[in-house]
Amino acid sequence: MEFVYEASPQRVIFAAGARARVGEELGRLGVERAMVVTTPSQADVAAQFARLIGERAGIVYPGAQMHTPTNVTEAALTAVSSVKADGILAIGGGSAIGMSKAIALRTDLPQLVVPVTFAGSEMTPILGETERGEKVTQRSPKLLPETVIYDPELASGLPPHVAGPSAMNAIAHAVEALYARDGNPLVSAIAEEAIRTLAGALPRLLADRADMGAWSDALCGAWMAGSCLSSVGLGVHHKLCHTLGGMYDLNHAELHAVMLPYSAAFNREAAAQAMRRAARALGADDAPSALYELMLAAAPTHSLKEMGLTRAALEKAADLAAKDPYDNPRPVTRDGLIELLAAAHDGGRPHG
Repeated sequence: MEFVYEASPQRVIFAAGARARVGEELGRLGVERAMVVTTPSQADVAAQFARLIGERAGIVYPGAQMHTPTNVTEAALTAVSSVKADGILAIGGGSAIGMSKAIALRTDLPQLVVPVTFAGSEMTPILGETERGEKVTQRSPKLLPETVIYDPELASGLPPHVAGPSAMNAIAHAVEALYARDGNPLVSAIAEEAIRTLAGALPRLLADRADMGAWSDALCGAWMAGSCLSSVGLGVHHKLCHTLGGMYDLNHAELHAVMLPYSAAFNREAAAQAMRRAARALGADDAPSALYELMLAAAPTHSLKEMGLTRAALEKAADLAAKDPYDNPRPVTRDGLIELLAAAHDGGRPHG
């Protein structure tokens, strides 16, 4: 056994109603004038937070977009400068958190993040930015939010068609952590528990949106999965999702949900122990098949074809992904990527 583990310096607060502590936590970070970052769909929620923190709210900026386009970030930086913001309060999912990180990368402003989805980005020093149709991922200590507040009551406002894919996205973080080459026993244990927690919570919250225990469990699972992602590298699943999302502006969480069963099948033999642990966490004999069943129940789209992609589009994505693949237990070739993407395009039960 040989590994290197580096813990992330981060403050996490998890409680129903914890959103009420935002002003206190901004003060703890020394923030007097916050840039409140969110997406258009969460603008009303962000406005509530602005009222909650009063004079600490410099401006509500509901301009965050999926895949963090660099031109959108440049516009946000102008707003940061205009209000002389000395910190960022991000309210939302991966898009809002991505913009917050992009601003912090360029300004080194402290970040307080309140997730309303299961994206997990709030736990990582990772940012994927899109420019001219290509998504580039980088790591930096500047990207890691200083404080994260998890409030299950706030997350419970997610509609099922958003909550389902978002939870599958979180499960993808944990599955890839299980077979990461730079993994370690602690990360693997947390990843397996994250899969078990999320897979157990997801059917419950989809069946009954009033089940606060299910929302709490799912948010806790997302925290664990995001923590794993912060400690290890990414594999073929994230590479393809980043490539396809950047090229074709696809819904980030839905893309992860569709791709996950096929990415797992691609690595089934090369990462046999990881797949056994994932299957155990899912309460199944075969992880890719169990992930496929969960995807059918949780996601509104079930194939790349349903997402509007053609076979020609898949070949272009495979060409780009094969040029600079992420580390992966099974060697990544263009032909292998084409096979993986073709299976996800057809949407049948994964084989491999």
